[in-house]
Amino acid sequence: MHRAGTVRPEFEHGVDTVRAPLLGVNNDPAQKDCKMIKGIIFDKDGTLFDFNATWGAWTRGMIASEVGGDPARIAAMADLLGYDLDAGVFLPSSIVIAETVSIVADAMLGLLPDVTKPELIGRMKDATKHVPQVEPTPLRPVLEALRDMGLTLGVATNDAEEPAHANLAHVRDMFDFIAGFDSGFGGKPAPGQLLGFCAQTGLDPAACIMVGDSLHDLDAGRAAGMMCVGVLTGPADRAELAPRADVVLGTIAELPAWVAGQNTIR
Repeated sequence: MHRAGTVRPEFEHGVDTVRAPLLGVNNDPAQKDCKMIKGIIFDKDGTLFDFNATWGAWTRGMIASEVGGDPARIAAMADLLGYDLDAGVFLPSSIVIAETVSIVADAMLGLLPDVTKPELIGRMKDATKHVPQVEPTPLRPVLEALRDMGLTLGVATNDAEEPAHANLAHVRDMFDFIAGFDSGFGGKPAPGQLLGFCAQTGLDPAACIMVGDSLHDLDAGRAAGMMCVGVLTGPADRAELAPRADVVLGTIAELPAWVAGQNTIR
């Protein structure tokens, strides 16, 4: 039985030990380029939901709750998290944008000497389940359009699995796979979650695309052997994402047309 928070043995060593025996991937670039897109795996925060619009205001309250009302401690925690207290937004370099909840908690514990890691993660999971998610574009019509094209959809997030399911409850029926950092596949930028999606759905990674707003997302996609699509609904800008992406789109609203165009020329 898999224990939450641990990495399943078949995914703990990364792409080389998983890809060939489980998926039979053809790594010939010439053949990869000819594959029709059949699956899409999305990041959650900053991709399906606008990162700063969702988490900006909430984070100010979370910091105050954890460290108390001392302005110096609030400022120290904000600096550690890469959070601009005045603007109420995360900086592009913030560890919160791309790292797992476990890594973020480890960093925070340096300023919370009387708190244990399980306590902190537990509070974060409980709180984030109830944060209203701000969609950069209405999600259901976009996801339905992709499903109507015959595409299989999944989510790979560095958030925990439980709040991810809660955040996605209103569109849960659109996805065949949802994995958090604690689902047994590891977290991004390692490719385990993406390869887990392929193993569960029977898709070749070369026939899938990874859609995300951070370099961790794009690096995970590349390591898994997928095409990579960047979106500008997180803190990273086009100049940061473009070198690692096959294309950078404004939002996922542009994805159905882009995929249709790609599949037309393949």
